[in-house]
Amino acid sequence: MKNTISLKENHEFRRLYHRGVSSAGRHLVLYCRKNRLGYNRLGLTVSAKLAGAVQRSRIKRLFREAYRLHEDEFAVGVDLVLVARSRAVGATYLEIEKSLLRALQENKVAAARS
Repeated sequence: MKNTISLKENHEFRRLYHRGVSSAGRHLVLYCRKNRLGYNRLGLTVSAKLAGAVQRSRIKRLFREAYRLHEDEFAVGVDLVLVARSRAVGATYLEIEKSLLRALQENKVAAARS
């Protein structure tokens, strides 16, 4: 992820949940908001209610990899939060990737202008 850093602060996540634009896929919900920076910031959320620690880590790795491979399709200067849904627990990489791309197409803020 060449132009992306991690979102870590709770207030940044809350700001995206309340003021960001959301689009839902089958396995995830994508929240986006412009950040006036020259780079993207990515946050991942997988609730402890969904699964154990090993499966939660796997979901986060799949989200990170799907984002990394399609990073150039996202607009620059955007804060992003990916929230896992319960269907993500047993999902394959291809299902996660398809869900992320569909949510990206629905979201006007995150989609890169061609």
